[in-house]
Amino acid sequence: MKKILFVSTRNPFSNRYSGDVIGANKIVNILKKKSILDVVSLDDRENFSQKNIFIFKKPFFLHQVFYVLKSLVFFQPMQFGFFYSSKMKNFINDNAINYDLIFFYHIRSSQYLPKNYYGKKIIEMGDLYSKNYNQTFKNLNILNPLKYIYFLEGLLVKKLEREIFIDFDKIILFSKKEIKKIDKLYKKKISQINISIDKINKKYLFSKKNSKILFIGNLKYLPNILAVKNFTKNILSKLKKSIPNIKFEVVGEIYNFDKFLLSINKDVKCWGKQKNLDKFIKGSFCGLANLEIATGIQGKILTYMSYGLPVICSKKTASNFDDNVISYRNDKDLIDKIKKLKNDKKFSNYISKKSLKHVHKYIWKKVSKEYIKIINI
Repeated sequence: MKKILFVSTRNPFSNRYSGDVIGANKIVNILKKKSILDVVSLDDRENFSQKNIFIFKKPFFLHQVFYVLKSLVFFQPMQFGFFYSSKMKNFINDNAINYDLIFFYHIRSSQYLPKNYYGKKIIEMGDLYSKNYNQTFKNLNILNPLKYIYFLEGLLVKKLEREIFIDFDKIILFSKKEIKKIDKLYKKKISQINISIDKINKKYLFSKKNSKILFIGNLKYLPNILAVKNFTKNILSKLKKSIPNIKFEVVGEIYNFDKFLLSINKDVKCWGKQKNLDKFIKGSFCGLANLEIATGIQGKILTYMSYGLPVICSKKTASNFDDNVISYRNDKDLIDKIKKLKNDKKFSNYISKKSLKHVHKYIWKKVSKEYIKIINI
């Protein structure tokens, strides 16, 4: 059996319910079945109590600031500094020779690639993050200091992506459309794998009594909170004129200040992070993915689809789903299509059935086989 090292800046065994933790955990579980696997990652506390699992402590805030500045000096992404551990770096450097393959999860974990490692090197990037940061830069107000941070990080990540295309043997991306934009020189190294869902839930049932619009996502992630605030400010009040009982429900981790601001509107309810989404699907007539800053494939869309809940998307988020979701051109078009989903049973059920049919190819049981092929175990 091959001996593999899995490197992640998020602990795959953490109780933190987030997309990156869930994704890392899934990959670790299939690798464990097919290889001799060691896992190295960061978390709030150091933990070496379990065999083959080495959890190093994330740096303190002041250390993070120092490492961020150090990253900038060496023209590296700032996020490297937030997820750097010298102990973890030394451990990987000292032990890399013992592994046939090292699997790096997420672009920021690439900083732990040993210089003189000659085994197979695979990285799951997921998305082209430089594109995401560039979109964020363009969408932020000129007076917002974050605009210039995203501009700089975008340039540094773009440089890093080029280095990854050179240094790694295999690079995993989710979106076929993003792969098309990559230089032909590196395309042989790229493997497309779908982002995954665990199962088909089929909980959505059309009813004219359904009054909720649902948004699922991490609200600490800037594109998500911008989308929610924009919908609350510019769309919800206009919808209320024709749908008086409408409610906008937001599910996902959120800062207290943002929760307070959104909750000023009585028609908005922020539920925070939730593991079971069944009760939120009940009573909803559409899932919203109105992000104007988006790359790759949005997990929230697959979640809606897995329940058969009709999805309304911005053009940026709809691009990987063809006509299996509803996209809109502008605010007026968005309002009109939400109204149609609310009142037109035939149309809603048509979109729901298409969603359920399309989402089958994203089930983890199928997707996991692609990882096994790429890793060749």
